[in-house]
Amino acid sequence: MDPHISTALDRHLTPDARRWLTDAEARVGQDPAAVHAVFPAVGRRCGRGPLLADWTVADAARARLLAALPLRGATLAEEVTALHHHGDVAEQRVVLRSLALLEDKDASFADLGLPLVREALRGNDTDLMAAALGPYAARHLDHAGYRQAVLKCVFCGLPLDRVAGLTDRADRELARMLADFAHERVAAGRDVPADIWPLVRAHPGVLEASGLPAETDSPVPERRAAAQRALADHRAAVPAGAV
Repeated sequence: MDPHISTALDRHLTPDARRWLTDAEARVGQDPAAVHAVFPAVGRRCGRGPLLADWTVADAARARLLAALPLRGATLAEEVTALHHHGDVAEQRVVLRSLALLEDKDASFADLGLPLVREALRGNDTDLMAAALGPYAARHLDHAGYRQAVLKCVFCGLPLDRVAGLTDRADRELARMLADFAHERVAAGRDVPADIWPLVRAHPGVLEASGLPAETDSPVPERRAAAQRALADHRAAVPAGAV
């Protein structure tokens, strides 16, 4: 867990909540099965309000419990998978957010959390998708899976600044897919999310190959106007990775 989030949690908790969480961590450390009793109780005992960035108090406290699990590898993956499958959306979100933390704690965890990432990406809950596309997914999704995940975020209206790893993992093929998506939107007379353009503009020629610029000559007024707006955003974008 980010040390700033951990520090903020310690400052936020009441003395009673802090004692409860400390005791819960100790219980989980001695008996991993205890996590199934304390994990759902976190919101009631520690609070559910906002903490730092887009973390809640309950998120941070649950991440502490996951970090306290004295398990490794496949056994750890089985435990967190069970928590995810039996949890509500808030509990599922923090499991997804904590996958990188679990791998940092136990290198043998490796890519064992990928099924949970893929499951979240098959759904349409944008909060779960954002939680799934953290540093863990950026490390472990293959190229095709990562590109498809980014494209789905664009389809679902999830801002791309919530996707980890774009600076390193966005490539020409992803730019091509995004440019083709933009052309489809423009051809329907619809606007294009502005946050795709830095990724497209980083790869010269991709926009032209998509056929989108030709839409400025469309006989359909809505298509012409959508193309003009898209091209203006493209020209204004700073290419991904530019200093």
